[in-house]
Amino acid sequence: MGGQACVLYGAAEFSRDADFAILADSANLTRLTAALDELHAVCIAVPPYEVRYLEMGLAVHFRSSHPDADGIRIDVMSKMRGVDDFARIWQRRSTFMMEDLPIEVMALPDLVRAKKTQRDKDWPMLTRLVDGNYFANQANPTPEQIDFWFRELRTASLLKKLAGRFPAELQRAITDRPLLSLAMGPVEELEAATKREELEEREADRRYWEPLRRELERLRHQRRYPGE
Repeated sequence: MGGQACVLYGAAEFSRDADFAILADSANLTRLTAALDELHAVCIAVPPYEVRYLEMGLAVHFRSSHPDADGIRIDVMSKMRGVDDFARIWQRRSTFMMEDLPIEVMALPDLVRAKKTQRDKDWPMLTRLVDGNYFANQANPTPEQIDFWFRELRTASLLKKLAGRFPAELQRAITDRPLLSLAMGPVEELEAATKREELEEREADRRYWEPLRRELERLRHQRRYPGE
């Protein structure tokens, strides 16, 4: 997941971080620990590397000092806002091959949902991911791709084209995404509606992270002033 996944999907993003969604059970965490040891990676910042913090939805951060990955930050999470549990996202994963090595990557719809954060940089990337998928597959799309585009496209001009091509699918999609009712009207109204939708998602993410940020602040304070 994260920037490296965006690169593999063709929405280029330079990143020196590697972000992973993981299954946070004891056997898998043992394997993760062995992999981190092989990378000479140590936990940095807060929270500490404990399963309870992963289950809260916090990311645990590591820094590698292996000569082949020196300075690379590794972030792991097991729970994300708006994203299904690990078992479901693992079933839907995409596999990319790099020099005969399979790289398991979060499926594009799941990656897009994970990108709906309060961070400014995530929304242009989200748009590039969905637009790129549309342009690559628009000639002969599957029903699943059409449904995905209606749910996630943010470029008003492309939504209008999609609505013109697939009016029956549009009517079904309006129930889940009401702004699509504007898809046959002026493009300015649709653009304004997608911006309002983005702001609502940013606010939902802010509310989701509010208690998690308080926990991070508590851990930082405890780290600075142990024993208080």
